[in-house]
Amino acid sequence: MSNENFVGWMTATQQYVENALEAVLPDEQRAPQQLHQAMRYSTLQGGKRVRPLLAFAAGELVAADAANLARVACAVEMIHAYSLVHDDMPCMDDDVLRRGKPTCHVAYDEATALLVGDALQTLAFELLSRPMSDVAPQQQLAMVSTLATASGHAGMAGGQAIDLASVGRSLNQTELEFMHCMKTGALIRAAVLLGAMCGQPLSAEQTDSLDHFAKRMGLAFQVVDDVLDVEADTATLGKTAGKDEANDKPTYVSLMGLQEAKQFARELYNDALAALAPFGDKAARLKQLADYIVARSF
Repeated sequence: MSNENFVGWMTATQQYVENALEAVLPDEQRAPQQLHQAMRYSTLQGGKRVRPLLAFAAGELVAADAANLARVACAVEMIHAYSLVHDDMPCMDDDVLRRGKPTCHVAYDEATALLVGDALQTLAFELLSRPMSDVAPQQQLAMVSTLATASGHAGMAGGQAIDLASVGRSLNQTELEFMHCMKTGALIRAAVLLGAMCGQPLSAEQTDSLDHFAKRMGLAFQVVDDVLDVEADTATLGKTAGKDEANDKPTYVSLMGLQEAKQFARELYNDALAALAPFGDKAARLKQLADYIVARSF
């Protein structure tokens, strides 16, 4: 598939997900208005929607229904949005800019931001638990479990706890990978697996291959983020550049150096692509997304 074809697919999918989020988020005129306004402020019209794109691309492997993929994509994106709202609060990373606009606690207040995260998280699971066409209840329960595991103490929340506890410390590569496989990688992995769970069942071997791809790309995404924090400016990032170094956080750049971190991202990318070999041309979108994720900076 050509790059032009990929850009068209990506733009159309991003808009499809945006429309789906618009429809499922509560109306801002409905009480409590400020909470609902802040939920929409924090979720809509922002970000590249990488996780929803991964869910849709994985769905192509199994001929998944677009409406079911949209449901999964919205649930994952709400979990991601909630994590950003909470991460930006003064008790955590204390940032004032996200996706090119004031963070939720700055635009509203800290109490509202806390409630926005709570409400987005629970809405994600409410959405994922509603009946889905052509998806068996047992499969849907497995989907809810997958997202819960990726979001909680063994996934994203646990990774954030390690991140906060690591400020000012030096971590070795094994410790850094463990943290980021949880904090960033778990939700990326869930997005891929959930997309594949929306359609025709994969074999155990195919699921293992897809899971390996997702794990490697989740880590590559974080390595590229660490590189961008050093090389890109605030306007490009949509968030405060250089914040990791300023906060004395362990990163792949601080551990390896800039060029070595870039090389590590390429190694992860190559490993991820090799895992897609059993799927042949059906994995074209996932391969293009892997290119897109790694090419964000080099």
